[in-house]
Amino acid sequence: MVRRLLASSISSLVSNARKPGFWLIVVLFIAISIPYYYETLHPPFVQRVFNYLGLDRLSFERTLYIVPIILSGFLFGSKGAYIASTVALCCMVPRAVIISPHTADALFESGTVFLVGILVGFTFTSLQKERRRRMQVDALNQTALVVSQSLELDPVLKSSIDSVVEVMKVDVAQVFLVDEGAGDLTLAAYRGVSREFAQGVDRLKIGEGLNGLVAQTGAPTYVENASADPRLTRTVLKEDRIGSMLIVPLKSKDKVMGTLCVSMRGYRKFNQDEVELLTNIGNQVGVAIENVRLYQQQRGFTEQLRASEERYRELFENANDGIWVHDLEGNIIAANKASEKLTGYTLDEMAKTDKLNVSVFLNGEGLNLAKEIRRRLLANVPLTQPYEQRIVRGDGTEAILMMTTNLVTEDGKPVAFQHIARDVTEEKRMKENLHFYLQQITRTQEEERKRIARELHDDTMQYLVVLARQLDELAYSSKLMSQEEKAKLEELRQQTTGIMEGVRRLSHDLRPATLDRLGLLPALEWLASQVPSGISIEVKAYGTERRLPAEVELVLFRIAQEALSNVRRHSQATEAEVKVEFEDKKTRITVKDNGKGFILPEIMSDLVKAGRLGLAGMQERIQLLNGSLKIESEPGRGTTVTVEAPL
Repeated sequence: MVRRLLASSISSLVSNARKPGFWLIVVLFIAISIPYYYETLHPPFVQRVFNYLGLDRLSFERTLYIVPIILSGFLFGSKGAYIASTVALCCMVPRAVIISPHTADALFESGTVFLVGILVGFTFTSLQKERRRRMQVDALNQTALVVSQSLELDPVLKSSIDSVVEVMKVDVAQVFLVDEGAGDLTLAAYRGVSREFAQGVDRLKIGEGLNGLVAQTGAPTYVENASADPRLTRTVLKEDRIGSMLIVPLKSKDKVMGTLCVSMRGYRKFNQDEVELLTNIGNQVGVAIENVRLYQQQRGFTEQLRASEERYRELFENANDGIWVHDLEGNIIAANKASEKLTGYTLDEMAKTDKLNVSVFLNGEGLNLAKEIRRRLLANVPLTQPYEQRIVRGDGTEAILMMTTNLVTEDGKPVAFQHIARDVTEEKRMKENLHFYLQQITRTQEEERKRIARELHDDTMQYLVVLARQLDELAYSSKLMSQEEKAKLEELRQQTTGIMEGVRRLSHDLRPATLDRLGLLPALEWLASQVPSGISIEVKAYGTERRLPAEVELVLFRIAQEALSNVRRHSQATEAEVKVEFEDKKTRITVKDNGKGFILPEIMSDLVKAGRLGLAGMQERIQLLNGSLKIESEPGRGTTVTVEAPL
């Protein structure tokens, strides 16, 4: 410890000997010490002055040693004051011990001067610390001011480099940034080196060299001679004669953003205060870099949002569907061009000062539907969309729209409703006409079947019955016929009976009389009885059995008839079930079998393409009643056909 202090003191003396103030202090010590030891140098009048003032000359001269001590403190800091105090003590003690007649007083005075010198050193130490603290605060404030003047990365780094060079008084400063994607460091800014030097260290792996080590560990690093350090892998450092180097991490929220490197082209000992100062500057620069990146991300998001808004505005304006937005009171606040044709009101009329209210579009039924939609959206109740709405155009005509309505919120609060609508008036009318035509065709077809069935039963069947009886009478009344002729006549009678059964079955298929006389359930039981005996079919009824409208009974019967026909012809089933459910507002029939099943197409309209015309016919028939048809089937797991008809 003593050797280290002695070496430090000698080193300070050698370095300070080059300064003019050092020799001034030496001259002061000599000028005080010579008269102190040689009394003859004092003229008699000087002694008379001391006697007149009541001062002791030796005490005064000892006190004069405080002058070079204080001067040393001013010029060289606390170490200078300590060394000067020691030198002053060495100058005073020999005379106090050997020559002075009052040794105790002389030693006391000498010790007092030494202690005063030590106090001066402490004082200068405190002043130096306070000065360094203020310098650090000023430097940090200056750096903070510099890095906060821009939100662009390059100006921030350039300003940071300039500030670091000015504050730290260094020859070279460099900033490396972490590239997380590549896993390395890139030289982002530098000062004090050539372009060739910068190109030589423009990219370092994390962990490579001193900068890579600091980026990896997050701890500051100091080297006395970087050119000779074996950890440095780039030859440009040796060629540029880089000496002392201090590297600190750039941190933001404990995340290393990069490194800040300062260096000299000679030797310089960076003290702990300078390390702390540069570390704090590095933290400020790291936070500034993080803020710049966040700002750039936010700006990029803002630009994307603006571009998205522009694209949405363009789509909004040029959409083929009518789009309008109205507030919670129903006042239209925005609309596109297509909504003009849809509503019959111009954009100017919609955007006038007393804004157009959507209630002018709606009649009683449409207004009630709009209120229900509004209630469901505000209550976050599930809503089937799109839905059909009828409006009254500006010219008084009615339009049918397919609409989708969405709630517009701001900060989680509902502020408006957005509607997207398409005019389906003509399409709806065409569908209604097609539905009407199909209904009329089906009705005509059933009437024709009924007529043919009646004619078969009333005319053809009666003729066949008469023919069969005549054959019977001829066979039993004629005694002149041979046995062969009688056998031939019996064969004709049996053929006639077979034809009668065929006509009777055809008549029932065309229009079962049971359906007209007894209703749906007995007709289904009769239908199940006609299926070949290889398939067991059970008919079950649920609810209160009752007669349905003739058209409903006929459609449900035809669908069940087609379903059982498919069971008989295609399913290879051994069992089937027909379930009839009578409810207040609808009737449901389910036909289920244990057959081989099949793969259903994705949409019902593909049934025709798949060659399943019977199933497609079921779909068309139930649509005549505004009912629904559901088919479930999987290979090896049978088929279930469910049909519902509203009443």
